[in-house]
Amino acid sequence: MPWCRRRPDSGDGGSALRRVAGKVRAALPRERPTRSDVIAGLPGAIGSVPSGMAAGVLAGVSPVHGLYASMSGPLFSGLATSTTLMIVTTTNASALAAGSALVAVEPRDRAAALTLPTLIAGAVMIGAGAARLGRYTRFVSHSVMTGFLLGIAANIVFGQLADLVGAHPGGGTPVEKAWQVIVHPADIDLRSLAAGILAIALMAGFARTRVRLLASLGALIVPTALVIVAGWDSVARVSDVGEIPTGFPVPHWPDLSLLSPSLITGAAAVALIVLVQAAGVADAAPNPGGPRSDADRDFTAQGIGNMATAFFRGMPVGGSVGQTALNRTAGARTRWASVSTGVWMLVILVAFAGLVGRVAMPTLAAVLIVAAAGSFEPARVTAIWSSGTTSRIVLVATFVATLALPVTAALGVGVVLSLLMQLNRDALDLKVVRLRVQDEQLVEAPVPRYLAAGEIVILDVYGSLFYAGARTLQMRLPNPSHGENAVVILRLRGRTTLNATFFAVVAEYARRLDELGGRLYLSGVDRDIYASWTATLRTGHGVRLEFFPATPVVGESTLTAYGRALVRVERDFTPNE
Repeated sequence: MPWCRRRPDSGDGGSALRRVAGKVRAALPRERPTRSDVIAGLPGAIGSVPSGMAAGVLAGVSPVHGLYASMSGPLFSGLATSTTLMIVTTTNASALAAGSALVAVEPRDRAAALTLPTLIAGAVMIGAGAARLGRYTRFVSHSVMTGFLLGIAANIVFGQLADLVGAHPGGGTPVEKAWQVIVHPADIDLRSLAAGILAIALMAGFARTRVRLLASLGALIVPTALVIVAGWDSVARVSDVGEIPTGFPVPHWPDLSLLSPSLITGAAAVALIVLVQAAGVADAAPNPGGPRSDADRDFTAQGIGNMATAFFRGMPVGGSVGQTALNRTAGARTRWASVSTGVWMLVILVAFAGLVGRVAMPTLAAVLIVAAAGSFEPARVTAIWSSGTTSRIVLVATFVATLALPVTAALGVGVVLSLLMQLNRDALDLKVVRLRVQDEQLVEAPVPRYLAAGEIVILDVYGSLFYAGARTLQMRLPNPSHGENAVVILRLRGRTTLNATFFAVVAEYARRLDELGGRLYLSGVDRDIYASWTATLRTGHGVRLEFFPATPVVGESTLTAYGRALVRVERDFTPNE
């Protein structure tokens, strides 16, 4: 009967599920998977074997957790990224950040605890995407990220030196451990050193050949085979680090009882590192013939990948520069190539997980050291060094902090220092000029130190007027102490927002002029600023200002203010005889 029919938009559970399903379908790749995408995923998966295992070593857990992440990250994130060819997988920086968060966790609990910062970081990334925070990644300066990544690379080299030579040094930081290895050469295991050197030689030898994509995998297999055949029992194996599960990876619910403040702060650091690095990946791998990448959508995709990875006992993942470049080189065309990488990685895990435990640890150290050394870009450092004192200080300070402090603290030091240096530069890099009216044109001239009686001065400001910048302007305004009936016109064209500090500076200067019968005019004022600086606000602060809102004609409001000032001065000012 008609009265018992349910309206399709009744808002019941079925319609809610349909809306969710519609959003999921909208996020999926619209293109059909191609043969090129399926084939491109295979070298990506093969390349992920050594890099994924090495990432597990960096985090201080079994390499198998890096392999799980290399499977689930591309598989789940690839369905939603806006950067078509981006591969979301393990990265050295995020692995070190995760490892730093695990320092206070008991060794036996670290594998279980690792999923918590991965899960939390994923939730933070999804939240950042929903809040559309992609535009704020630019506030982490190029100098900070370069110094941080250089410090990460140096820490990897120093930290892996012991595994490369089979030593077991004391010390806390990677630098201290490397120093212990150097000053105690008797602790070096020559067989481990031989396996590590062979792995480095293989990667260097194949770097410029057609099989360079397999160089890292060969660096694991060949020295490991030598260790097994020669019976070098003194060489550490992956199985010595922890049990290597075999078979199909099964989802696990994270152990929330292990949650701690250090894991939460570590997750925040992981999220920040991953998001900033992913923005760089999007710039380096623009969509071929398609729309520009959407940073917020990439944030969400990486968050999905991390949350899925956490349930598969993996470690944090993010946009990888190296794996994305490999994906492009292998002929990828769509996002299905990333999904294909995850599927191929799953096949490798199921088929060869039993062999993972036999890999020689010095070979993983060799892979990490070569990758870290290869990430050094002299041209990038030179460009920053040539950019000025501020960039140099931030670069060096972040680098040193990364060597000496936990990853979370080091990144915080770099960001805070960068902001402080930026604020200082904004305050100092401020220029105030006088504009003289000549034949209905505005011509720049030096600013007078003092106002003369009855004088009309037009001022224009170059630079930031926020916070310290506003205080710098205060010091550079002409002294009105002898400027009876003088008028100052402050040109504000192009300023869309002005803060309370600037209002306080303007109000104080306007009162000083008003005490001597003068007036402060503001020209070129944005309509929104004019609306916010209400008469009630000005009266409450005892301030008398005259506004001349901006018009489409550049300079029109300033010339109008100048005309009004001429009338005022001629009417009110009588020179002393």
